Amino acid sequence: MTPPKSTVSRSQWLAVGAMALGVFVIANDFTALSVAIPRIEADLHTSLNRAQWVINGYALVFGVLIVTGGRLADLFGRRRMFMIGASIFGFFSLLAGLMPTVNLLIVFRALMGIGGAIMWPAALGLTYMILPASKKGLAGGLILGVAGLGNAVGPLLGGWLTDVATWRLVFFINLPITLFAMFVTAREVPESVTESAERSIDYLGIGLLSAGAIAVLLALDLGTDGGFGRPLIVGLIAGGVLLLVLFFLIERREGGKALVPADVTRNSVFSASCLTVLLMSAIFFSALLYLPQFMEKELAFSALRSGAGLLPLMIVFAATSFAAGWLYGRLGPKIVVTAGTACLAIGILWLSALTAASSYPSLLPGMVVLGVGTGLFYSSVTTAAVTALDPSQSSLAGGIVYMCQVAGGAIGLGLNTAIVLSAASLTGGIRVAFRVDAILGLAGTVVAVWLVHGPRSSAAHAASSHAHHRLSV
Repeated sequence: MTPPKSTVSRSQWLAVGAMALGVFVIANDFTALSVAIPRIEADLHTSLNRAQWVINGYALVFGVLIVTGGRLADLFGRRRMFMIGASIFGFFSLLAGLMPTVNLLIVFRALMGIGGAIMWPAALGLTYMILPASKKGLAGGLILGVAGLGNAVGPLLGGWLTDVATWRLVFFINLPITLFAMFVTAREVPESVTESAERSIDYLGIGLLSAGAIAVLLALDLGTDGGFGRPLIVGLIAGGVLLLVLFFLIERREGGKALVPADVTRNSVFSASCLTVLLMSAIFFSALLYLPQFMEKELAFSALRSGAGLLPLMIVFAATSFAAGWLYGRLGPKIVVTAGTACLAIGILWLSALTAASSYPSLLPGMVVLGVGTGLFYSSVTTAAVTALDPSQSSLAGGIVYMCQVAGGAIGLGLNTAIVLSAASLTGGIRVAFRVDAILGLAGTVVAVWLVHGPRSSAAHAASSHAHHRLSV
């Protein structure tokens, strides 16, 4: 058999660029509206609690449906699902920007989340498929690096558009970017067709997983505002957990048509990667929430300035993600994933030393270490998880990993918020919460050291890819 090529052609770079654009517009959209919420409140005559659901509704739908999006991409073609997801995302971005009331805006933001949940795993799976065997580590680094860049640019772009014109442009700008990504994808990206006899959709699995995840994530989100002891919150958590248990019990009997096939959950490397993501995600999400809180309430930064204050973390995250692909190919997953978890734990522990007298420069070392850890960890653990499974399941794998990130972040934020709200001062609460996050980071590092492993290269994955896929432009 002819060895897989190690060089990347112009056509492949264009195809990867289209995937990067799709990821960028999704990641940018997560953070761009964060600084526009006060203007949305004023323009649409609503409250902060209601306006926050413009962000929360999108994130909730995205996090819940991303596993389904990944499975559909693997079954029916990743390019096809990317185009469908991009169409949904772009169309409802346009409509969201036109909405005259906050309730309609929330509805169309949620519909945008459906498009994003279809686009993201399809883009990830296509990137791994497009790049040659020796560049598989680059795929995870590229996607997570672009995502980090999109997250970093989001608050600045959103703040600038809101200040000079209107927050509605944050939605409108998605349409031309999405259309361009679709145009390049149609011209340059080959379709992936899985040679599998089982192509039916597991509707029961989709329903149980979606309903259970929505109940749990909604409870965690609502509980941070009014406490977790209320009957509604307890009922949502209990009902959600029950639905998720039913999902796993029923999935075991569904065989190859299951939303999450049994061979996925039985794969030890994949399961260890997901467990590590669950443990580590509290750190990154908590830093993104509470560092700006500290900057605004203790350092008297404006909303836009606090968003800019996160740039050292986000830029280092993006830059390290790109470098992580190169390191992954030379050092293997265990070393790079473990280095990432260790830096995340050290970075958040460093930041836990803040006091009411701390200045912005004193935050910089911890943010830089945190950015290095985030860049090393998420790109490499995603590659380890995706390449641990059969290539025909790569989009599903990417979707599950991201859902673990959302779930871990939501659980961590709920825990952190409970700690902060019960503390005598904001700074004291953040200090304790970050120390708890450091303990979770230590646990994640232990899991990475003992359980995350894999081949130093992706040759086996590439060879398997030739056996399981046929490509047609």
